[in-house]
Amino acid sequence: MSAIGIVGLGAMGLPMAETLSGAGFDVIGFDTDAARRAMFPRAVDDLAGLAGCGSVVLSLPNDTIVTAVVETLTNTLAAGAVIIDTSTVAPETTRTLSAHAAASSVGYVDAPVSGGAQGAAAGSLLVMAGGEADALTKAQPVLDAIARTVVACGGPGAGNVVKLINNMLCAGQLVLAGEALRMAAAGGVTPDDLLDAVNAGSGRSAVTEVNLPRWVLSGAFDSAFTMGLMSKDVALAENLEGAGSVAQGVAARWRSALARIGPDDDFNRIVEVDPE
Repeated sequence: MSAIGIVGLGAMGLPMAETLSGAGFDVIGFDTDAARRAMFPRAVDDLAGLAGCGSVVLSLPNDTIVTAVVETLTNTLAAGAVIIDTSTVAPETTRTLSAHAAASSVGYVDAPVSGGAQGAAAGSLLVMAGGEADALTKAQPVLDAIARTVVACGGPGAGNVVKLINNMLCAGQLVLAGEALRMAAAGGVTPDDLLDAVNAGSGRSAVTEVNLPRWVLSGAFDSAFTMGLMSKDVALAENLEGAGSVAQGVAARWRSALARIGPDDDFNRIVEVDPE
């Protein structure tokens, strides 16, 4: 099997590269940061070093960087290769890049993920995939190696639509969770007692079952996902067709919290921010 390239050896890209290597794939990494390249034993100094790869996985922070990388890769990769973008970007960006790649006979799959760095290291991510059928087929062995579940959501851009909706739901539930903790405290109820009840009832969610005990009540705040990244995703979700007043309200709360906390802190910190 042809080598797999990984572009972006950050909090998600590096453990994905290690997971793929551990699964027996020949993996070549690239990152613009020399320190990150030094963390992966087979890293190259530029995108040209990925020319022989049959598939290239992207793990990048935003639309601008993804666009620049894809434009370079489509002039680098051989016809028949496939780009697998695990970044979270606007669906319109994905559709434009998919068409651009197709003009060079390169497949394109938007495959944003959920599960964090721990899931990437364990090969247990959830992948929400969009793309043409032939591109999805080519990408499947790579996706199966990093994921516990791969959901084919539709054509190009569909994976990012689903991921943005997922993150908007999580972002909204965190806002509500913060208010729930403050209401419980005002009523003399401890956080542990609150969660014991809520998580046995209809109000439970991944936020109350996972985020609050693991990252908030523990004081760890080390999920490896930042306020800046979640705020970016919420802003993209707010602009999806069909988004209404609730999504707009959640996005407004995240903009306010981002201004007060800053982009680099853990995204779960929003539960500590009182509404202005």
